[in-house]
Amino acid sequence: MASPVSSAPGGVAVVGSGLIGRSWAMLFASAGFRVKLFDIEPRQVTDALVSLRKEMKMLEMSGYLKGELGAEEQLSLISGCSDLREAVEGALHVQECVPENLEMKRKLFAQLDKITDDHVVLSSSSSCLLPSKLFAGLAHVKQCLVAHPVNPPYYVPLVELVPHPETAPATVDRTYALMRRVGQSPVRLLREVDGFALNRLQYAVIAEAWRLVEEGVVSPGDLDLVMSDGLGLRYAFIGPLETMHLNAEGMLSYCDRYSEGMKRVLKTFGPIPEFSGATAEKVHQAMCVKVPDDAEHLAARRAWRDGCLMRLAQLKHQLPQ
Repeated sequence: MASPVSSAPGGVAVVGSGLIGRSWAMLFASAGFRVKLFDIEPRQVTDALVSLRKEMKMLEMSGYLKGELGAEEQLSLISGCSDLREAVEGALHVQECVPENLEMKRKLFAQLDKITDDHVVLSSSSSCLLPSKLFAGLAHVKQCLVAHPVNPPYYVPLVELVPHPETAPATVDRTYALMRRVGQSPVRLLREVDGFALNRLQYAVIAEAWRLVEEGVVSPGDLDLVMSDGLGLRYAFIGPLETMHLNAEGMLSYCDRYSEGMKRVLKTFGPIPEFSGATAEKVHQAMCVKVPDDAEHLAARRAWRDGCLMRLAQLKHQLPQ
């Protein structure tokens, strides 16, 4: 394996020009890396480059563009490509961003396995597909891992690094260094687990939120307030384990004081919801009162969300750790 990222940025290939792929391209360019953005459909690459220019110019105007380079300099580092071999030639890192379909991703990594050398890292953006299934049988399996971003990656820095059982430690180290270099916050999963860490936590919250609405305990709108104006404010800066530690005289004190109550409540949790039927319709209607589900309203709300995330990220960056 090659050594960790050097002081001189090299090339990165982003395979897939959708929302996640474009966000990765922006992140890598913000740190000065040359990016080849690949898609099997040339028109999609062209559209992606137009979209990138518009978004990066808007970010620059609003003062939220990442990195020390201006928008034009960053845009000059990103080029489109519709030939996979050409896209990965000379790359130190390949970030796959095709749809979340196991067979599609396996086919792509089989192609990459044949045309890459022993030095490039092959990384998937998969949100839940296990590395042992994605990379099974590849000759370069030691160079493979999942680097799962949080949507939207440009505004939320967390990246989960999930190794295949045969992934070389140097592959994880290199990817960790690269993610830090582009301003992300990588976390290492020591072994693969279904859903990784983020989605396991997210699904646990979603399941109980759904049950509380389904059982008539709280309205959908008020349920979201419990998170946005309650737990979410705290969790924006510290996680659940540190919260426990601070909410008593340390972790052992918290466990001694609250463990019985936690276990009692946890025993009342219901079965896994179906996420359908009357409750789905009730939640949908409540959400549409706040944000109608047509493309224009959803896009506007996402833009508002992204602006909030960027301002929060800037605030966190200014605060002492």
